Amino acid sequence: MKLKLNGWLSGVCRIPSPNCDARPPRTEVTLLVIHNISLPPGEFGGGAIAQLFTNTLNIEENEYYNQLAGLKVSAHFLIRRDGGIVQFVSCGKRAWHAGASLWNGRSACNDFSIGIELEGSDFVPFEDKQYVSLARLTRFLQRNYPICALVGHSDIAPGRKTDPGPCFDWPRYLNSP
Repeated sequence: MKLKLNGWLSGVCRIPSPNCDARPPRTEVTLLVIHNISLPPGEFGGGAIAQLFTNTLNIEENEYYNQLAGLKVSAHFLIRRDGGIVQFVSCGKRAWHAGASLWNGRSACNDFSIGIELEGSDFVPFEDKQYVSLARLTRFLQRNYPICALVGHSDIAPGRKTDPGPCFDWPRYLNSP
C-alpha cells in the first residue's frame, strides 16, 4: 500500500463516491472511526454497499432499501468479509460516515476523521481476514496521519449508533501486530 498525493491508496480497489466534500482548511485527520454495514441487513457479498455509497442503489430490489431512498452517505474504506479493501473517498476529503457526532468535545467528526466500514453486523462475528486487513490499514494510516484515537461509531454517536457492535473484538484489533 502506498498513499498517493491525492489521498488515494494504491493496491486497493477504488470506487469513487460523490458523497464527500472538502475538509475545513487546516484540519488534520486525528480520528479513525470503525463502523459495520451489511445490505440488506445481515446479508454479505454483492454490490449493494458500493451502490449505496455511489447513489446507484435500486430501492426496488429489496423492501429494506425503501428507507434508504435519497440517503447520501459514504466512508473512506470498506473491508469486505474476505479482507478485500475498497476505497470510496480520498483520505484528503471528508467522507459522510459519522453524521451527528462528538469526540473529546469536538463535534462534526467527519471533519477530522477517516471512516472504515467493516462488512458485517452487530450480531455476527467478523472474519479473521477482516481483522488482518483492518490492522494493516490502521497501521498504514497512523504512519501517514496524526491519528491519536481509534473509536467505534457508537463512541462518537452514543444512543444513536451501535456499530461496530458487540461482536467486534476490540482487544484483538488493538493488539494486532
